[in-house]
This record gives sequence, structure tokens and C-alpha cells, in this order.
Amino acid sequence: MGHKHLKFLGVVAAAMVFSLACGGSSGGGGGTPAKTYKIGLVTDIGGLNDKSFNHLAYVGLQKAITDFKIKGDVVESKSGDDYVPNLTNFASKGYDLVIGVGFLMQTAVGTVSGQFPNVHFAIIDGAGTDANGNDLKHANVESLFFKEQDAGAMVGVIAGWLEKNGQAKKNKGVISAVGGVSIPPVNHYIAGYKWAAAMEDPGIKVLVGYSNDFTDPAKCKGVAQSQISQNSDILFQVAGGCGLGVLQAAGQASLYSIGVDADQKDADPSVIASALKKVDVATYTAIKLVVNGQFTGGAQTFSIANGGAGYSPDNLNVPSALQTELDKVEGEIKNGTLTPPADIPA
Repeated sequence: MGHKHLKFLGVVAAAMVFSLACGGSSGGGGGTPAKTYKIGLVTDIGGLNDKSFNHLAYVGLQKAITDFKIKGDVVESKSGDDYVPNLTNFASKGYDLVIGVGFLMQTAVGTVSGQFPNVHFAIIDGAGTDANGNDLKHANVESLFFKEQDAGAMVGVIAGWLEKNGQAKKNKGVISAVGGVSIPPVNHYIAGYKWAAAMEDPGIKVLVGYSNDFTDPAKCKGVAQSQISQNSDILFQVAGGCGLGVLQAAGQASLYSIGVDADQKDADPSVIASALKKVDVATYTAIKLVVNGQFTGGAQTFSIANGGAGYSPDNLNVPSALQTELDKVEGEIKNGTLTPPADIPA
């Protein structure tokens, strides 16, 4: 019995050596097939069709499926109560990486990563925290943060410049932003927007409102219509799927709007630009690190400097003088001459 057992171990060892010699790939002379990595993606309540945040995470996952031949599965959260069960579902099945999309999932990721110390987790816009929002600093959790204020600043330049130069619709020196919930990722965007708009047009008034919702377009539309009644000319939505109501309200009033996270030019003809948060790049990067055996806990931050944030001009012919200003500001943010604030200026 003992002899057979040793012989079996010898076969296993030889197989391991052989697979290493082949680079673990199934190509070439046969050998053992490469490990298929299993990645689980859990959306927040915005859902996959939010045309922004969760959608981009899904885009990053699809690219990784193509490039790395991984198995990628997605589950949508319908309410905050789904976060822990959805994360646990993938972790308990031994997935190689479980990704939570969104700040609202911080406590859930903190809880589940503590229960499954051998499973890798990544969370977009947050950390794995306790109930009070303190980072538990679990070694198996990677935080994917963004300098949303970089992207907010770029669209703030557009809004401020158009207003100052009389090229908006009402040109009464008022623009606005509609946030979903007052949380850091939302407020970073608004901070950069307000700061850059005032840099372009020192006299500008920037109205800021919150829908306290990320899913219901009607709630955002109401906030937007209130801002429009106060002469807002250009409306920036920072509210995920709810924010589609902001873009519609601007369109119906024949005003300009600005999209968020993804390029939202197709969401409404009023969209003149979008503040880009490249959640797809972050998601793809997190998966790539796991596949390459380079996962490390802790934070990675995506910004204009490393190509993780930016803007796109949309349904607007950008005047050449404005494009020159945009290129200048983007270059200065990139080299650190200009630093958009993380907190909304007074």
C-alpha cells in the first residue's frame, strides 16, 4: 500500500514538473490544460443596463474573457440586502476573484472577505470595511479607486468656458450637478466640476442637488427640473441610472447636459460631453493581476495621469479655443501642475 502511494506521488510530481515545463498551457505538445480562472462580478443596485458604472465593469469582464479565456459570471444585486449573499455565492464556490462594483458594497466585502481569507476580492470605489466604514485592510482585498475629480474637472472646463463665452443656451452664468447619494465618489466628480468651472468663469454659480437614488430616473428628473427653473444651463449627472432623468430633463428644456462614467452621448441628444471613469480598465486590470499571479491587497488609484479617467466631447462641435484650453488643463493635471480638489469647494 505504502509503495503504491509513493508511486502515485511520483506520478503527481512528474505531472507537475511537466505542466511547468509546458508553461501550464494546453498548446504545443499536449500536456495539461491551463487553469481556467473563475471570476465573479457582483453589480450594485444600478444594474447592468445603467449605461454607466456597472455596465463598464461588465465591459472590462468581457474583454478579460476574450483575452485570458477565463470563466466570467455576473450576478445583479436588486437591493443592498443582496450584496452579502451574492458575494458569498461566488466565494463559497472557490472563485479566483470576486469583484464588487461600488462604494455601497464596502461593508459586505469586508464581511465576506473575512469569512473567505483564501479568495481574492476586488472592490470598485471602496475598501472592505467594518460597519463604521473603517478599512479592515484584509490582505485578500484590492481597492480600485478613482480620482473622479480629474474627470469632473475636464467637463467643468467645458461648462465654464461655454458659459463665460456666451456659447451655452441661456448664458445666465448658472450650471448645476445632480448627485445620486452624497458619497465620496459622487462628490469627487462634483468637486472637480465646480472647481474647474470657476477657474474658467470666476463669477459662475454652480447649483448642487442630490436625488438620494441611483436607479429611478424620475427622482433625478425632478431635481434637474428644479435646477432648470433656477436658470441652470448645463446639467452634469452623477447618479448612475437615475441620472438618465437629468439628461432627459435637459433635452426637453433644450439645454445642455453632461454624462458620467461612460460615454453617454447616445443616452440623449442634449449630452455635450461625458466625464469618463474607466471602470472597465480597472476591472480588466484586477483580473489580469490575478491571472498573472500578481494580486496584491491594498489600493490602486486610476486617474488622468495613468489613463484611468478622462472625458469625451459628445454631441457638440467643440470650438478650437475650447479644445486648446482642454488640452492645456488635461496636460497640467497629468503633470501635477494642477490638482483638482477631492472635496466640493465652498
